[in-house]
Amino acid sequence: MFNMFFASHQGSWAFVAIFFVIAYFLYKAHKRKAGTILHMILRLFFIIMIISGIGMLIEYNWAAMYVIKGILAIVMMGLMEMSLGKTKRGENGMGGFIGAVVILVVVALMGFGVISF
Repeated sequence: MFNMFFASHQGSWAFVAIFFVIAYFLYKAHKRKAGTILHMILRLFFIIMIISGIGMLIEYNWAAMYVIKGILAIVMMGLMEMSLGKTKRGENGMGGFIGAVVILVVVALMGFGVISF
């Protein structure tokens, strides 16, 4: 069961990163329809990531590092949503974009064991 959660979680992280960057730049280029489609697919991968992450947390017996990683991931999703929403409305969403990318890198490094405590 753990391998199923791990594989879906790891794969969803890759798709989240790619779809976020593409959707952001589609909105910047005023291609709203394509950006909205990718934004909705991104939300689907958020759900997959949350469900598989909770499954892995249960398997890891709620280890503190992974709980913190999960909290950072939820904050990252919020920044991604904020950034895409602002960009879609024509506002400046660069701060949210940079924040989301920074947290994405930190969480990915935690997931691969580069950052641990």
